[in-house]
Amino acid sequence: MEIVECRSDTEYAERPLSLIWQGQRHEIAEIIARWRGPGDKGFRVKTVDGQAFELTYQEFSDDWHVQPI
Repeated sequence: MEIVECRSDTEYAERPLSLIWQGQRHEIAEIIARWRGPGDKGFRVKTVDGQAFELTYQEFSDDWHVQPI
């Protein structure tokens, strides 16, 4: 299951803080890029252990997609 913990001050999914990938929790150290499309939000992030991921939040289905890059 792909889970992203995020900070949400004024709207959901403003800033991802950590993710669970293949059963392991990874703390996010840096947001490299962010974008917003119709119905989704995306982030390219680097974790504390140096891995890079692309995170996409689908607003209509209310779920996250996590892809290592």
